[in-house]
Order: sequence, then C-alpha cells, then structure tokens
Amino acid sequence: MTLPTTHRVITGHDEEGNAIIVENGPIPTTMDFDAIPGTKFHEIWNTTETPSLINLDDQDPTLGPVVLSPPKNGTRIRFVDIPPDTEEFLTQGKDKMEGVFSSIGSSEFSTVKENSPHPLMHRTESVDYGIVLEGELTLIVDDGEALLKPGSVVIQRGTNHAWANKSNKMCRIVFILVDACYDAELDKALTANN
Repeated sequence: MTLPTTHRVITGHDEEGNAIIVENGPIPTTMDFDAIPGTKFHEIWNTTETPSLINLDDQDPTLGPVVLSPPKNGTRIRFVDIPPDTEEFLTQGKDKMEGVFSSIGSSEFSTVKENSPHPLMHRTESVDYGIVLEGELTLIVDDGEALLKPGSVVIQRGTNHAWANKSNKMCRIVFILVDACYDAELDKALTANN
C-alpha cells in the first residue's frame, strides 16, 4: 500500500490583517527510523503555549529536531506511518528502543521490559488524540488492547502503551498531542509501580 504524499496548508495574516495562505505544499520535516524500517514521522505543526499566540510571524515551528512529546504547555500534530510488525522486530526490537526514544527526545519515554507485551511500550505525560486514516493498528496497554481501523479515534491519557501493526499493510495515523500533567494521586501510583 502506497500512502498519499503529505501536504499542508498554513494560513496567516498580512500586515493589514487580511487572511492569506502562507504555505501550500509538502510537509518539510519528516523523520525515518532506521531501527524500525518503514516508520516515519511527518511533522505538521506545534505550539509552545496555551493559549497559543497568533501573530504575523510565519516561522515554521516544525523545523529543527523532531521530538516525541509536545512542548511544555503546548501541542504537536503529526502523521505517523507504521509498517506491519516483523518477527525480527518483535523478538529483537526491545534492545533498540533506548536509542530510538533518545533520538526523539528522551530514552526515559521507553518503558519496555523483558516481559513487556510489545517492544514499543512507552509513556509520555500528555493527552494524545490518535485518528487512524489508513490501514489498521492495535493499541496495546499494560492490561488490554484495542483494534483501530480508519475512522477510529483513541484518546491516550498518559498511559503506558504501544502501537502494533498486526496487519500486512501500512498504517497512517494522525496524532494531536497536548501537554498534560498527572495529578498527585496518579503520580504516586505510577512512581510506586516503576
């Protein structure tokens, strides 16, 4: 399955306050993962504060290093292409995850252990809205899993999780990540569990 070329349109304002199209074209920032061949991040946009400041600056916030989690008090939106899991990845992938997560912000995001249900187990302190566009994906958590198909939406609330492609086709999912924080009671339970 060949996935469509990614494309974005960005609006803005001219100096008189008229609405304009600032950009209409391919997404400039993408990242391939050597340790997980076929996996690709397509960086669409991010904000660094809430409420987000809308101004005349048309600087692209996606230029620069790719980071997994959203900025503090901000948001991030990206497409992620996820290939079918291979037997090699399922049996040997856990040894590569510290490096994979280091390349996108922090090795501490990886929570994979010897008995983890999937090598991509990880946790970020964010609320992530995931919407499957093409293919299918299985959301795996510590105790359960859910099959997602085109039109499925998952609200991932800071949980330990992984995305598994158990099909024989590529999957594309869009994620909107929102910075969040654990309340004191949950933070205490998570700390005790680790």
